[in-house]
Amino acid sequence: MIEQMVITEMDSRGVATVTLNNPDKHNAFDDELIAQISATFEVLDTDPAVLVVVLQGAGRSFSAGADLAWMRRMADYGYEENHRDANLMAEMFRRINSLSKPTIARVHGAAFGGGVGLAAVCDLVFATPSASFCLSEVKLGLIPAVISPFVSAAIGPRAARRYCITAERFSAATALQLGLVSELCEETELDSRIQAMVKKLLVNGPAAMAAAKLLVADVSDAPLTDQLFAETSRRIAEIRGTEEGREGLNAFLEKRSAAWIGE
Repeated sequence: MIEQMVITEMDSRGVATVTLNNPDKHNAFDDELIAQISATFEVLDTDPAVLVVVLQGAGRSFSAGADLAWMRRMADYGYEENHRDANLMAEMFRRINSLSKPTIARVHGAAFGGGVGLAAVCDLVFATPSASFCLSEVKLGLIPAVISPFVSAAIGPRAARRYCITAERFSAATALQLGLVSELCEETELDSRIQAMVKKLLVNGPAAMAAAKLLVADVSDAPLTDQLFAETSRRIAEIRGTEEGREGLNAFLEKRSAAWIGE
């Protein structure tokens, strides 16, 4: 029987809390955890009842990179097996990164290797001051390949170059300065600060937030061409004509809450 290493709980507001549940191994990655995370986020993306997703780790760490037993198996893999594993991991990160719902990472303890990748693909990251981060792959003669696009986008290529080649640990305060972490919170305040952010997200149009996430992904680093301006104009014109867009504007003008806001 396969252990359930990813647990999802949903509340009445539409907030799904996803918990990596392998605390004895500090929620380290192996092929089974990767498969369960991918499957979980595939379901969350297509469930209209889900409005916000919070990702957290059980136990003392958020996620401490790769599982030792998995690494021992990988040492005997050939290219095809390694390529297959890498594709599955890349798909997991891509699925979280492109999720149509806002995502919040709750980071405490260690976020190493793929744990940094998980933080990088979430929209917002709340961390404790004692959290620590490390891209440790080069110490093993490896590279943080599949997470590199997301990490570089989060902290910039200059910082990514440093931490990918030095494998230095860096603090939550440094992660905040680099842009990987959105907000630092004491352990006793972490959940309340996350819930305050969740409340802010829940008053926004769900379809508008999904469109805004896609917009940022598409315009980031895009050249400022006539085609880009035409595309952004098309998108705002299109969303103004949607049911949600009309409702949001009318609610604002009529000084009332929009229909999507719960009690």
